[in-house]
Amino acid sequence: MSLDAVLDAIAAVCLIAGALLSLAAGVALVRFPDLLSRMHAAAKPQVLGLLLVLLGCALRLRTGVDITTLVLVGVFQLASAPVAAHMVGRAAYPHDQIRTDLLITDELAAHLDRISERS
Repeated sequence: MSLDAVLDAIAAVCLIAGALLSLAAGVALVRFPDLLSRMHAAAKPQVLGLLLVLLGCALRLRTGVDITTLVLVGVFQLASAPVAAHMVGRAAYPHDQIRTDLLITDELAAHLDRISERS
């Protein structure tokens, strides 16, 4: 086998795995019971799925400009997805959009009056 065939096979595996992770994240958004679970499903497997798809594309394209663009997309996704999920969770907390019976530790309960004043 040539190196191109091996890289194409690895790229195919990365693309399929990334697509399946993204599909699992989409199904979890519909199936999970509360906001915090849905945020986890939107942030974790979706980002990993996108990174696998980007890796598969990079292995398939193999040009400097394309790889640089894909790396930038991955870095911006890694920088923005956790921040967005955190801000959605903080915004939903004082409005009773989460199920507190599912929480193991509620670190914001002591600060609820201060959080409620801001919103």
